[in-house]
Amino acid sequence: MCMEYNADKKEIRLDKKLSKLDELVMKFVNIVEKHADYVIMSGYVSILLGRSRATEDVDLFIRKMSLEKFSELYTDLEENNFWCLNAEKAEEIYSFLKDGLAVRFSIKDRPIPNFEMKFPKRTLDDETFDDMITVKLPNNKIKISSLERQIAFKRYFLKADKDIEDALHIEELFKDKLNYEKINKLKEAIKNISDWYGKRIYETR
Repeated sequence: MCMEYNADKKEIRLDKKLSKLDELVMKFVNIVEKHADYVIMSGYVSILLGRSRATEDVDLFIRKMSLEKFSELYTDLEENNFWCLNAEKAEEIYSFLKDGLAVRFSIKDRPIPNFEMKFPKRTLDDETFDDMITVKLPNNKIKISSLERQIAFKRYFLKADKDIEDALHIEELFKDKLNYEKINKLKEAIKNISDWYGKRIYETR
């Protein structure tokens, strides 16, 4: 696998043999991109960038849109053999997204792997679109969250062993090109979110 990262252009050129998971992700996002801005984050990013591990889902944000626009996206996904695991009607699925919940799509009759789709809920979520990176493959491209954002959320929000290992993988690959000041700022923003969630959980006990 050959990889070249241009931080100024927010671009990674990646020459790799695509796995079946990669091909499925490309099929899905190529449909989504016709209807909405999207950005992929979390575990699949590390896998795309060469980490060898399995995953059951691929996480992505899509920009908030009207029900009409979402219905067009949903119809396109259905026509390409994707189905929603949460509900069957576009109106129901859209209501989940509007309420800040995630919905899952997969190939029909194959619930794993699936795509966990969300609308951004917080300013920090919206900012994922501002610094996203385009990964350019030989015959396709995919939009992922910034490397610094990946590392910060994996290390300081998710914190599971696999998440720490994902962060370490990205750090090792791009250690000379990472903006550590940005990682630290994201760390503080994430801490504020974590403190808020902890307070809310305590208050509802």
